[in-house]
Amino acid sequence: MEEKMRTVYEYCLLRYVPDIERGEFVNVGLMLMCKRYRWMRVEVHIDEARLQVLSPRCDVKRLRVQLGVFTRGDVPARDLPVEERYRWMAAVKSAVIQTSPSHPGLLLTSPETPAAEVRTSLDNLFDTLFSRLVK
Repeated sequence: MEEKMRTVYEYCLLRYVPDIERGEFVNVGLMLMCKRYRWMRVEVHIDEARLQVLSPRCDVKRLRVQLGVFTRGDVPARDLPVEERYRWMAAVKSAVIQTSPSHPGLLLTSPETPAAEVRTSLDNLFDTLFSRLVK
């Protein structure tokens, strides 16, 4: 039986929480990080119809600007190593944009798998999670 290399990754969801006291939310993004390969990806998706059901007064334009903090290259933590940047961005906040608890996972590959292929596998994993949990 072929030995598999275990690559740890972590992900969290970005949530729009229009009323902190009620605690209801809509998933609006995903952040996934792999320390070993110094890889991180963040994307957002705003489903305006879902937001209007939860919060008819939602200012979508303002929400897009606020979510831009997670996706722009000029985030305050951009110079940190990928795992520290992830931790900074995923820290619990009491605001209208929050992150879910961080979820760990294992990506199993052959020890001979080139780093570029592992990164492609991480991208594919991200796309799968994003489609399932955000869109």
